[in-house]
Amino acid sequence: ETARGAGRSQRGPADPLTGGLRRADVLPLLVLHLISDGPSYGNQLMERIGSVTAGVLSVNPNTMYPLLRQLEGRGLIEGRWEHPERRSRRYYSITETGRAEYERLHRDVRPLLDSIARSIEEIVREVYGASASR
Repeated sequence: ETARGAGRSQRGPADPLTGGLRRADVLPLLVLHLISDGPSYGNQLMERIGSVTAGVLSVNPNTMYPLLRQLEGRGLIEGRWEHPERRSRRYYSITETGRAEYERLHRDVRPLLDSIARSIEEIVREVYGASASR
């Protein structure tokens, strides 16, 4: 979304699919998961999340950077400037506390993701029939 609230009538907070994804710690889970593979910066994380979710969960800077600051403030990630002498890319790495939180989220968010996947399967089956294939 380019403007806050744009497209809300189609896909907003009331949307059970994307709304559920946003509310259920899915975004922190994804960020911690991606950072656990190695240091990443904000734009890279936004692109990777868009790619992983096929654009269903789009994240803009107004969402990503406050989340990164919050995760850093909680001690879950640690940020370092690429060039400390000037503002540049800030690379984030997961901390030990962050790994523990990642494991918790990894466990706790799975039932929601499974529920959403089942809902989508049911919609496809209902609309396209039991033998629906891509």
